[in-house]
Amino acid sequence: MRLLFLSILFLVVTCLQSFAQNNRYSTTNKKAIEHFLKGNSLIDEHLYDEAAAEFQEAIKDDNKFTEAYAMLGDLYRMKRQHGSAVVNYQKVLSIAPDYNRAIYLKIGDSEISDGKYAPAQQHLEKYLTYQDISPQNKSLAEKLIADCKFAINAMQHPVTFKPVNMGSAINTADDEYLPVATADEAQIIFTRKVNKNEDFYKSLKQADQWQPAVYLSDVINTPKYNEGAQSISQDGRYLFFTGCNRPDGLGRCDIYIAQKDGNDWKKPFSLSAPLNTGGWEAQPSISADGRTLYFVSNRKGGYGGYDIWKSKLTEQGWGEPENMGPNINTPYDEQSPFIHPDDNTFYFCSSGWPGMGGRDLFVSRLGKDGKWQKPENLGYPINSSGDENGLTLTANGAYAFFSSDNLKGFGGFDIYTFEMPAAIRPNIVTYVKGTVRDIKTKQPLEAAVEIVDLQRDAAVYQDYSSADEGKFLATLPAGKNYGLNISREGYLFYSDNFSLINLKDKRAFNIEVMLSPIEVGNKVVLKNIFFDTNKFDLKDESKTELQKLMEFLKLNPSVKIEISGYTDDVGNDELNTKLSENRAKAVYQYLTMHQINASRLVYKGYGKADPIAPNTNDDNRSKNRRTEFKIIGM
Repeated sequence: MRLLFLSILFLVVTCLQSFAQNNRYSTTNKKAIEHFLKGNSLIDEHLYDEAAAEFQEAIKDDNKFTEAYAMLGDLYRMKRQHGSAVVNYQKVLSIAPDYNRAIYLKIGDSEISDGKYAPAQQHLEKYLTYQDISPQNKSLAEKLIADCKFAINAMQHPVTFKPVNMGSAINTADDEYLPVATADEAQIIFTRKVNKNEDFYKSLKQADQWQPAVYLSDVINTPKYNEGAQSISQDGRYLFFTGCNRPDGLGRCDIYIAQKDGNDWKKPFSLSAPLNTGGWEAQPSISADGRTLYFVSNRKGGYGGYDIWKSKLTEQGWGEPENMGPNINTPYDEQSPFIHPDDNTFYFCSSGWPGMGGRDLFVSRLGKDGKWQKPENLGYPINSSGDENGLTLTANGAYAFFSSDNLKGFGGFDIYTFEMPAAIRPNIVTYVKGTVRDIKTKQPLEAAVEIVDLQRDAAVYQDYSSADEGKFLATLPAGKNYGLNISREGYLFYSDNFSLINLKDKRAFNIEVMLSPIEVGNKVVLKNIFFDTNKFDLKDESKTELQKLMEFLKLNPSVKIEISGYTDDVGNDELNTKLSENRAKAVYQYLTMHQINASRLVYKGYGKADPIAPNTNDDNRSKNRRTEFKIIGM
């Protein structure tokens, strides 16, 4: 709440100046005045504890010394000891209700920080009855009243919140915070602060138990600089993080990226301009497809304080950042962005939107118009009168991670998890996790992996399986049909389909992909070629798969293929054979219409022949209704 703090600090400084310039006090006790003046001089030397002791002595000499109570209130306020600040401000108001109208603003804000919302609202409304209040202070008071009204209502309608400490495998007597997990929840990376130095640690989950955390990497962690505020890609292979005061940086804090390299990491590098500037860029959050980066900056063009921005990946690199706009950002501070893998649910903390006081956690959802909607406070007691930030969620949206030093833990900040209330969860998301191998040698392969939203014909994931293990992982939001294509030079491509239109659970897809070399007799099931029942007109959703087939044929100009159509065993055999032939012919005609030489193609319908699954249920029969291609010549 940086702007709020500066506003209150201005009031404190103004109060100090008025005392220094005014020789008339509410007391005539010389000893009390001496202690008061000495306290003022100690404040000039930034000796605040000693100054407080002098003001307390002044009050002992005269227990109605209004100025001494006011100064004590201001000092406690600066030290964020809000309960003590409220006690002293109340003394001022009991002695002289109209002593200084600023007291009502300051006591109201301190009472909010102390969780006393009803009296805070009364004091703030009293403040607004005074004339000639500056626009800045009027706006501040109105914002604080909105906090009071929200908090009083929120406490009457609490949400379910049962935080669980993540245990000694992760938490220690040092501070642990900012946890993020991979989509399969097999790994969590967090920041640990040891002797004022922030470094990354990781813990792996085995048999549903988190293993003792270990130092992430000497390549990323440094002894001289702090590393923190990180975001990990859903497959755990890319780490975006904040690095401050590094010699290769552009500003005080910049955003860096590191890529997994076997069991370690490659050397991180700055994302450079225009994403990083000479200002302050930090707290990155990467979208599931790896193409949009959300981050916090105080760069020019914002709404005030720290704002949340986003940058999209282009062929030339990260594009010019765009402010998230007035439905996210306020004249106060917005921080800790977290974009959920559904790409439609955005969590962040703010001191500007109505809340419980300080920084609260909020959620905003992407509207049908493609714009982020006004945020919803996550509610009490997830939010409190203190500061809440650094919330992240599991990919399935059921659980959240956060850090706190307000709960009984191992010491300092500990990492906790809790089950998210249903109303503030993201959309259902699952994931596909695979391993790519050579079908003959069984050795892992690095291969291009692409997942496409078939309705929009738009890629939602593009990457490579890891060279050392052949692994990949991608998240899939519910409500859509996805086509998967895996390809590598010298091999037939692999096709798969994931229909999540009516997905109600969060089951994951674990697949093992065996790529076959380009040899006569090898074949591919085209799982993303679609027809309506008993029809042979290609559906629009087939376009992506057909494009992949054309690309394959163009990259391998010597290859000749047969396009083969199949049905299940339901219905007349002769009609099924004819239907399967017409479907194969539809693919053949599409290819020839798009500059694939007909001499390289043949088509044939096989009807119910050669089933790949027993025709015993609907699921198996759907597998048998298929289109394939096989190599018939080189």
